[in-house]
Amino acid sequence: MSESNALTAIIEGVLEDVANRSLPISELQDNLATAPQLRDAHKVLSSKDMSLIAEVKRSSPSKGDLANISDPISLAKSYEIGGADIVSVLTESRKFKGSITDLTSVRQSINLPVLRKDFIVTEYQIFESRLLGSDLLLLIVAGLNKKQLIDYHQLATELGMSVLIEVHTVAESEIALDIGAKIIGVNCRNLKTLEVDKNTFELILPILPQSIVKVAESGISARSDVERVAQLGANAVLVGETLVKSSNPVHTIKDLLNQ
Repeated sequence: MSESNALTAIIEGVLEDVANRSLPISELQDNLATAPQLRDAHKVLSSKDMSLIAEVKRSSPSKGDLANISDPISLAKSYEIGGADIVSVLTESRKFKGSITDLTSVRQSINLPVLRKDFIVTEYQIFESRLLGSDLLLLIVAGLNKKQLIDYHQLATELGMSVLIEVHTVAESEIALDIGAKIIGVNCRNLKTLEVDKNTFELILPILPQSIVKVAESGISARSDVERVAQLGANAVLVGETLVKSSNPVHTIKDLLNQ
C-alpha cells in the first residue's frame, strides 16, 4: 500500500459509513441527558507508574485477520480480571472489523473506562461517542487539520470525555501539546505506510512534559518492551495484537505488567 493510501483510504471509508448512519446533531444533543455516566480515564491512567490499555481487535490493515472474537464481552472481562486499566474497543468496521455494538456491549459488562478506537473525523462521531458511553476518545493528529483538532478536543472535553491525542512524529507531538492535550499516545506504526519503527518512542516520549500522560502504542509484545518505554517516560501501554492472539490474556497481562 503506498504511503498516501493507507490512512486516506480508511478515512474515506469512515466518512461513507458515518454518512449512512448520521442523524442531525440537534437530535444527538437532545439525547445527552440520557448518556451513560462517564468513568474518569485520565484519573485511571494517572494513578500508577504503568497502566495497560487492552484492546478488543479482530483485524488490522497491516496484519489482516488477527483473531475470531465471537465474544468480545468475555475477552474484555478477561482483560479486567488480568489487571488492565482501560479497555479499547475498535469500532471501525471495514479494516478492523469492529462495531459500535462491540463498544456498547463491552462497556455495559465491565467496570473499567472504555476507549473508542476509531478514526474520528466528524463532529457527529464525537457526540455519538458520548452517547455510546466512550470514556476516552481517540483523535489522530495525522488524520485532522489543526482547527479540527482544536474543535474536536474542546468538544469532547466539554462533553466530559478524556481525549487520547495520537502522534507519530515530533512535529505532531508539538501540535498535540499546543492544543492542550493531557494524554498523548505515541504510535510507532506509521499510519501511512503501516510500518513499525520503535525508534519513534525514543524520539518522542522523552521530550514530552512530565505532566502529560504518555501512552506507548504498537509494537508492545513483551515485558522487555514495557520496561523500555517506561524508561523513556511512558505511563501506559496500549496492547492489542499480543492479547487477542494469546491463549490466556489474563496471564499475558500479568506478564506484561510483571504482576
